[in-house]
Amino acid sequence: MVRCLDVHNMASVEENAPLSAQEQIRLKNKRLGFKLVWLVVGSLLFAFALVPIYNVLCTITGLNGKTSTTAALASKAKVDKSRWVTVQFTSSVMPGLGWNFYPKQASIKLHPGQIETVIFVAKNITNQEVVGQAIPSITPGIGAANLKKIECFCFVRQSLKPGEQREMPLRFYVSPELPSDVSEMTLSYSFFPAVKE
Repeated sequence: MVRCLDVHNMASVEENAPLSAQEQIRLKNKRLGFKLVWLVVGSLLFAFALVPIYNVLCTITGLNGKTSTTAALASKAKVDKSRWVTVQFTSSVMPGLGWNFYPKQASIKLHPGQIETVIFVAKNITNQEVVGQAIPSITPGIGAANLKKIECFCFVRQSLKPGEQREMPLRFYVSPELPSDVSEMTLSYSFFPAVKE
C-alpha cells in the first residue's frame, strides 16, 4: 500500500514538473497552429457567405441600384395619377472600356406605377471586340427601393464588335409606394470593362 502511494505521488510530481523550454515552445506553436487553422476556415466561410448576403441586402434595400426585376410586380402596380415623378438619366464609361455611352433622353416625367421605356446608346470606338457590364446607381437612396426594372441591359454583360453601335432599352416603373415628398430621382449607369465569357 505504501508503494502504491509512492508511485502515485511520483506520477503527480512528474505531471506537475515544469516543462522544458522546448516543450513549452512546441505547445505554444501547436495552440497557435490550431488558432490559425480556425481563422482560415472562418475566413473562407465568411468569404463564401458574403456575396449571397450582400445580394439579399441590396435587393431588399435597393442599395447599389439592385432592384426587383420581376414583371409580375409591374402588373399589380396601380398607376397613381395624382402625382408626377421626374427620373433623370446620366451615364459614364470607366477607363479602359473604349465606348461612347449615353441616354437618348436626359429625363422623363411619369406617374408612379406607369411603365416606361427609355433607350441608352452604346458604341464601341475601338478596333476590337469589347465586353462591358453596366452598374446602376439611384439617388436618393429611398428611390432605389422604389424603382422597379422590368427589362434592363444591366442584367447581362454587353459585347460590342469594333465600331458597333447598339440601342439598349430600359423598361421600368416607379412604385406608387414612393414617399410623396420624393418627386425627382436620378438613375445613373456606369459601364465597366468585363471579362469576355
